[in-house]
Amino acid sequence: MTYIVRQLTFSLVLPLLALGAFAPPSQAASRDRIEAFLTTTGFDVALESIVHASASAPEMLGIDPDGFGSDWARLTEEVFDTEQMHETAVSILEQTLSDEALTHAVSFYASDLGQRLVVAENAAHSDEDDDAKQRVGQEIVSGLIRDGSTRVESLKRMNRAVDASGTSLRALQEIQVRFLLAASGSGIIDLQLSGDELREMMRRNEGDMRRSLQLSALAGAAYTYQDFSDEDVDAYVEALEQPLMQEVYELLNAIQYEIMAMRFEVLAARMAELRPAQDI
Repeated sequence: MTYIVRQLTFSLVLPLLALGAFAPPSQAASRDRIEAFLTTTGFDVALESIVHASASAPEMLGIDPDGFGSDWARLTEEVFDTEQMHETAVSILEQTLSDEALTHAVSFYASDLGQRLVVAENAAHSDEDDDAKQRVGQEIVSGLIRDGSTRVESLKRMNRAVDASGTSLRALQEIQVRFLLAASGSGIIDLQLSGDELREMMRRNEGDMRRSLQLSALAGAAYTYQDFSDEDVDAYVEALEQPLMQEVYELLNAIQYEIMAMRFEVLAARMAELRPAQDI
């Protein structure tokens, strides 16, 4: 599935309480159907790609990641366990994803266009060189603008459709707050600000961060869908704007962000294990 947040353009996830906003569906999808849903839509690969975001963690704390050596790779592999993240997602979806919404999403992503999109999106998720993707994407966007292409507006519509409620920025802010507080609690850093003070500081910079996220998302979409025709892109946009697909994406965004926040909190606590052998 389309994944618009650059991993990780950090700055504030929806706490798990936010998932309470999704009333238990009257006809919840079965576990087997959810497993098939994850594979068909590509959301399983999107979940696995969360591990790439861990590369930003030491930098957020002012620590040189190279100083951890092979211990860092071992730690992130343990913390960002793909089977555990997958199980968390399935468990939440069992309680929140309606059979109607699942059927709607699968019917699109199982189509010829849908499967070609999933292949492209999975490839983009699996590519760890996010900086290179951004550079190529920015070049593509610049070329589209020079040519006066309408594709840029279609890509913007696509990004708005997968984050219709506009929660990405606040979600990323909350991930960072929770990570910094957990790092402070484990003694990795000496944090002088409270959680509320951190959130307020980040809100003051929301304008710049929102623009940064939008530009990053645009470049990411341009890169991911560069081999698709304008007609294919427009068809995808229209599919994403359908109410049931909006319901699906709102739920999946909340799940993805919450898993990311929980894993980063665990990472902060586990980073204390590396301190005795490191000069930080």
